[in-house]
Amino acid sequence: MSDLHTAPIAVVGGTGPQGRGLAYRLARAGHPVVLGSRDAGRAAGAAAALRALPGVTASVDGAANRDAVLRAAVVLLAVPYQGHAELVGSLADVLAGRLIVSCVNPLGFDKGGPYGLPVVAGSAAEEAAHLVPTATVVGAFHHLAAPLLLDPEADLSHEDVLVCGDDAQAKVRVLALAAQVTEGRAVDAGRLRLAAQLEPLTAVLISVNKRYRTRSGVALTGLAPAVKEEVA
Repeated sequence: MSDLHTAPIAVVGGTGPQGRGLAYRLARAGHPVVLGSRDAGRAAGAAAALRALPGVTASVDGAANRDAVLRAAVVLLAVPYQGHAELVGSLADVLAGRLIVSCVNPLGFDKGGPYGLPVVAGSAAEEAAHLVPTATVVGAFHHLAAPLLLDPEADLSHEDVLVCGDDAQAKVRVLALAAQVTEGRAVDAGRLRLAAQLEPLTAVLISVNKRYRTRSGVALTGLAPAVKEEVA
């Protein structure tokens, strides 16, 4: 497996809005990124578009999902929940032993608006952990708006990224990445099981955004100001 601190970060679902946005912010922070997709050609096209955006200081490549994961030690899952189990299961052999960051939000939509879907495992993050038991899974980035991530002028430093996981060392790594993505504050929200509360909260933000025609995020009060952590 590639070294945790020098290998590219793979973004499975890297051609979708959230995946592209996170890849852009990571590349601006100096992390090499590989966009993964079922269609390698589509991934290569999305990577070329990101390389043309302002501020990119690291390589951005595209590949089929399996090839992208094989190049990485850290893998972001930024895919729709529909088909999540099938996709993760199909990549389980190459995801084994890696650090998986789940950004997946199990959401449904009907005429009443968005709502959180029930997940047998508790959450999408816990589902990924069940499907790839030798991987280390951390939940993060659920509440960042994709259009803002992709906007070179957008300031995300006022938003908090809530990070949950059971492995302390992996969580420190993801907290540092999150702070680099927003240039703001990352918050240790606790154990991985709390992804079951964090993931469906996105439905609340979508509802607020529609009602007030904005792009809301999460910011917690009563915490110390952001501390810039070096990635160990």
